[in-house]
Amino acid sequence: MAGFSKDLGIDLGTIYTRIAENQRVSVEEPTVVAIDVADQKIVEVGKQARDMEGRVPETIEVARPLQNGVIADYEITERLLWALLQRVSSPLKIFRPNVMITVPHGVTSVESRAVHEAALQAGARDAYLIQQPLAAALGVDLPINSPSGNMVVCLGGGATQAAVLAMYGIVSAETMRAGGQSMDEAIVSYIRRKYGIIISTFTAEQMKIRIGAAVPQDIEQSMEVQGQDQVSGLPRPVTLTTGEIVEALQDPLKALTETCRRVLEKTPPELVSDIIDRGMALTGGGALLRGVDKLLTKTLGIPAYLVDNPLTCVAEGASRGIAMYPLLRRNLPQV
Repeated sequence: MAGFSKDLGIDLGTIYTRIAENQRVSVEEPTVVAIDVADQKIVEVGKQARDMEGRVPETIEVARPLQNGVIADYEITERLLWALLQRVSSPLKIFRPNVMITVPHGVTSVESRAVHEAALQAGARDAYLIQQPLAAALGVDLPINSPSGNMVVCLGGGATQAAVLAMYGIVSAETMRAGGQSMDEAIVSYIRRKYGIIISTFTAEQMKIRIGAAVPQDIEQSMEVQGQDQVSGLPRPVTLTTGEIVEALQDPLKALTETCRRVLEKTPPELVSDIIDRGMALTGGGALLRGVDKLLTKTLGIPAYLVDNPLTCVAEGASRGIAMYPLLRRNLPQV
């Protein structure tokens, strides 16, 4: 009977949750849940819930159950997974899916157990955990089955991870519990300091996407946003350029390069030689920031490149990992 169950890979991210089947993403929704405060029932999940942020009465709570890559609210995470799994699972409860779900490298046993239990309570038959860098490497088809070195940098919304992999396992790695959200907050702080204007992190994210960059660009772009004047409290427009966003992002980008540097320092020289030849693969939404590959290449002296599927590779790799479980088992987090 288990043969009729689906095998699903789940990328449980701070910003987005993606579910892949047969290495193709079928569900992609923001990791956001709207809940009726009085009876604790789900009102909306995903994009509809995210669109409610800052726009609903006190009777509805809009929650982000993951912070910095790990579960901050177990019950809401379970409800989110249940709602998303219903979209891809069989309506017959006897055919529950087998899932491989991602966790950041280096999570504690308590954090791992929370993810595992949430997946089971949400309706999974069996739940296996896989580290996000390992899933990303599988999703971009890196040759991690050999004793040669491969490096992956996962630039997520809540966590940044760098890892060197060989023989289906992680040789050296480091996780920084900060990512795209910290870049948005850096932009908010920069505009508040320089112009005395308060903007939302959502507006900062839009600026990062539209005109942001990690290094100075040949063509300067600009964008006007409406913010709240710190003194008068009234709306006031301000126009920012690409150069200003680059300046605002210097601290979080420095933390990123230092994380990669520490991983390389812990890596055996034979594997570093392989990485210099092959380069480091950049995955995650943060990898789409213009010039981040050039910044890492220049700072670390190792070629960095953006993979073809940076947003979906982790979910696709987790989906692929279920079939490869016997090969991966000894290197996966134990619950």
